[in-house]
Amino acid sequence: MSTLPQPRFTHRAELISRLANDDHYDLAIVGGGATGLGVALDAAARGFKVVLVESHDFAKGTSSRATKLVHGGVRYLAQGNISLVREALRERTTLLDNAPHLAQPLAFVLPSYQWWEAPFYGIGLKMYDALAGKASLGPTEFLSRAETLALLPTAQPQGLKAGIKYWDGQFNDARLALALARTAAARGALLINYCRATDLFYESGKVAGLLCEDTLTGQSYRIQSRCVVNAAGVWVDELRQKDGAANPGDGRRAVEPMVAPSQGVHLVVDREFLGGETALMVPKTADGRVLFAVPWLGKVILGTTDTPRHDLAREPSPFKEEVDFILTESARYLRRAPTRSDVKSVWVGLRPLVKAQGEDGDNTKGLSREHTVLVSRSGLVTVTGGKWTTYRAMAEDVLTVCAQRALLASRKGGVTVHLKLIGAGAAGMAVSSICKPPGLHSYGDEQALVTSLPGADLLLTSGLSEAMVRFAARYEYAVRVEDVLARRSRLLFLDARVARSLADQVGAILFQETGLDPQVEVFSELTQHYLHLPA
Repeated sequence: MSTLPQPRFTHRAELISRLANDDHYDLAIVGGGATGLGVALDAAARGFKVVLVESHDFAKGTSSRATKLVHGGVRYLAQGNISLVREALRERTTLLDNAPHLAQPLAFVLPSYQWWEAPFYGIGLKMYDALAGKASLGPTEFLSRAETLALLPTAQPQGLKAGIKYWDGQFNDARLALALARTAAARGALLINYCRATDLFYESGKVAGLLCEDTLTGQSYRIQSRCVVNAAGVWVDELRQKDGAANPGDGRRAVEPMVAPSQGVHLVVDREFLGGETALMVPKTADGRVLFAVPWLGKVILGTTDTPRHDLAREPSPFKEEVDFILTESARYLRRAPTRSDVKSVWVGLRPLVKAQGEDGDNTKGLSREHTVLVSRSGLVTVTGGKWTTYRAMAEDVLTVCAQRALLASRKGGVTVHLKLIGAGAAGMAVSSICKPPGLHSYGDEQALVTSLPGADLLLTSGLSEAMVRFAARYEYAVRVEDVLARRSRLLFLDARVARSLADQVGAILFQETGLDPQVEVFSELTQHYLHLPA
């Protein structure tokens, strides 16, 4: 088992100084989401010299907007994609073991309102258990009507016949991304948020590095690197287009978009709509989609949708029909139907679905949920697709391809299988349920460090102290109010109005710590986006 890294300050001036003075890297990564951070950690753990740049904040895009589930993919089993399910189940266990403070088992119940549903879905979930084998988090159980209502006290009782209980995982996605970044940094990787890759440069027709810009100052930098990995999620095609334009010999195929974005919408309501710490899962709604009602950090997430989107907005908005779908379907399965006025926050994530050659992207349900690794004629490595649960396996695949193409030296893999993430603590460390409201539990064994900072006893709101804001600035790369209230504390995703009310206080603390503009007004405007439901 790897020795846990020690936390250290992440002053931006020091990071930028390293970027300006270090002359050459083995690996440069574009994109600070789950995939890019996973590659950075794996590469750093193998001893490579690594740099990663992210145009916004770490996990600002898709990687902070998941349904918060660490899962093997029950619906992929229904599609017959056994290999994807096996991989995801294996990686689910690895993730839960390496970050127990951020990822834990969660029980799900499928309420049955038709006589055939319990045996039909029960057989599938028993197969799910069998595929998991020793990685199973608990056996699938057939429930009586009374047992179902005991676990889902707010479920619609009318017509309820039985239920099925099964197990998957749940996690805090944005904080897991930060744990990946900090663990990689502890192993020597240089990671910089708010640093945009603007172009590639070449030597003898091969990619030799990146040009990037510190978006806080406008200063440009040149990063020499033996290998460049494009891990920008739904935005990978932007860099691929630049690479193709610089290497026209590749032809049209090299720059044809490979991503068909699909958006998933999530509505957050108070925990009273669900009750308890058991999630509700409907495998097939009226239009064939899946519906979840998931307890998370003291609230309930309702979702999600799977809708084609033809733009790549950084803050995508929900479509009216998506909101209607979630509310209408929730009303069919919950005793008390949530309404628009009950929604505390609405957020949308864009999934980077990989499309086949010539696919127009209008049927995202049929596109691949698996990841793809491509290497261009110039040597640019692009990875996209996949899901949070398999981020570690994706990283291993990327480094395998890099070695096969002689872009990196071949070094033994598997180094992250038992690599505890920062905050994970010793084996057997007690952690609170991630279903409970935010608090110190998400810091794992760093709780004492957090409470040693000024303002530990000064609560800004339940679950967020002044010391936590200082910790975010000193150790977690936080620069702006949004960084703290959206991704370090998750308040924007839980209750946008409460988050907005804290902007000035959080901004003042951040300015004390960093001396940088915390963008208070920008964040206050952003909160309106998380409160707007198209009527």
